[in-house]
Amino acid sequence: MAELKRLAIVTTHPIQYNAPFFRALTQSGKVLVKVFYTWDKGSGKKHDPGFCQQIEWDIPLLEGYEYAFVKNTSKEPGSHHFLGIHNPTLINEIKDYRPDVVLVYGWSFRSNLKVMHYFKGKVPVWFRGDSHLLDEELGLKTFLRRVFLKWVYKHVDKAFYVGSNNKVYYLAHGLKEEQLVFMPHVVDNDSFAHDCNNREKQALEWRRSLRIADEDFVVLFAGKFEPKKNPVLLVNSVIALNEQITSSNIQISKFPNLLIHLILVGNGILESQLRKLSERKPYIHFLPFQNQSKMPVVYRLGNIFCLPSKGPGETWGLGVNEALACGRKAIVSEKVGCAPDLINNKSGCIFSNNDYISLSKAINTISHSETKFMGTNLLPDNFTIFSNVNILNQFFY
Repeated sequence: MAELKRLAIVTTHPIQYNAPFFRALTQSGKVLVKVFYTWDKGSGKKHDPGFCQQIEWDIPLLEGYEYAFVKNTSKEPGSHHFLGIHNPTLINEIKDYRPDVVLVYGWSFRSNLKVMHYFKGKVPVWFRGDSHLLDEELGLKTFLRRVFLKWVYKHVDKAFYVGSNNKVYYLAHGLKEEQLVFMPHVVDNDSFAHDCNNREKQALEWRRSLRIADEDFVVLFAGKFEPKKNPVLLVNSVIALNEQITSSNIQISKFPNLLIHLILVGNGILESQLRKLSERKPYIHFLPFQNQSKMPVVYRLGNIFCLPSKGPGETWGLGVNEALACGRKAIVSEKVGCAPDLINNKSGCIFSNNDYISLSKAINTISHSETKFMGTNLLPDNFTIFSNVNILNQFFY
């Protein structure tokens, strides 16, 4: 029997979206996998500046695959800046593993760039990222960045693009069509679609505890209360819709109760502003950050999910995957990276960036559509972990 090929994966820290893929790739038995984490953020509670609190994920992030934490000697360790990931021993540790392929997640860290430069021409260098051009503005800064990034991607043999916006980005920075492979951003769909009926019942009870009637129409936002997510726009849109309803005494929603409810799940720097906007608005409800194991019920609190991000930097929006896996349509802005790949007439609406009238119209449109008896999964068939495992494995043999 031929010896299995070895894959070295370089990424910053354990992430709830990546761990299931690393496990499934290992369990496929077709390649040996070792993940090299360059920042020890994997155990215990850690401060998350986006949520403005200590966070400890309640799902296993380090089980089912081989990994190593490589010593980070940065004076200010972290994934928020280039010099925050500095691992002098990383290249030697990867060499000791004797990889057949090195897969690097993201280039914008000192260590990652060094790995790409060192291994290019020695073993195939594969790349995974999710950048796009949706926030790009013309000018000298953009031109210089393009020149630099074309140099960066000369160190890549193959790039796995997560969606159509990401593919356009790679092509603009010098990678060729034959170097690009579609491997979409995915979540653990089964964990969200599983036990659907029971979770729908739990969500209904939770809604009742918030004094939301079973027949009411509910918009859900779940995430960080931060400017790029633009929850302020969503609050203002729901308020405007409800004021239109009450002032004209017309029924916008197809549901019998007049008001449209909004549930905001999360925390962040905009929380005080959001709460002030929502004063004396009984149809707007706040829930604190909910851990990963609760999210399959959280998404079912709403009839629809909304991600109104204005960017910059909403590279994909994995919450949309999660909501669709729970059978909930989604409304997203045109600045959300996943929009052209996940949103269609079946799965939701795309609205104009930072335009509350366009957002209000989208909410109104979906509130008239059938939202109460959807299937348990509205994702495209190939947006699965196992599909991605098969895509990656095919390039080893």
